[in-house]
Amino acid sequence: MYTVDLIYKYYPRLTQIQKEQFAKLFDLYKDWNSKINVVSRKDFDSFYLKHVLHSLGIAECINFKDGSEVLDVGTGGGFPGIPLAIMFPNTHFLLVDGIGKKIKVANGVIEALGLKNVKAKQIRAEEIKHKFDFIVSRAVTQMPVFLTWVRKKIKKQDKNAYPNGLLYLKGGDLTDELKPIREYYEIVNLNQFFKEDFFETKKVVYIDLSH
Repeated sequence: MYTVDLIYKYYPRLTQIQKEQFAKLFDLYKDWNSKINVVSRKDFDSFYLKHVLHSLGIAECINFKDGSEVLDVGTGGGFPGIPLAIMFPNTHFLLVDGIGKKIKVANGVIEALGLKNVKAKQIRAEEIKHKFDFIVSRAVTQMPVFLTWVRKKIKKQDKNAYPNGLLYLKGGDLTDELKPIREYYEIVNLNQFFKEDFFETKKVVYIDLSH
């Protein structure tokens, strides 16, 4: 069983508030999951590994500047958006999903943690009018399809170390899936940061959508 100590191991400089927020995640999701299934029940022993630390793989690729705006598309119950919102308290996150009961869970967790920098909304990505510095997501669909949803949601002016774009958590061999992508992209292997076997094939795909 993985506990919150897994998060503390990789992020020893968390503030006391961040530590408490990460520690509360397990019981909050366990309680919500008993009512609305958003995390596979067989996965709960690996909750901090497969959901929280995996989400934080994006934080290994970029340190969001204060005031950045990030859209999490297909967030489900709040991943990767909620762990990232804890990690970056001065970055603004909007979490969206088409399924209302999942957003209900995300909002319940946000409220219980007292997070002021994140909102969750039941809406499809295509319907969002606002533009963001970055879009994050966790293996919602095939990349070419996903890009048709989000390509026009990116601000033109950059403020972070990477040009504005997409940070997508994905696993396995991505060769065929990325062949049609015409934008510049990079693949970051998470096993260079996290040593658990789970991360052996896990990646973050960054795609520059700033042009």
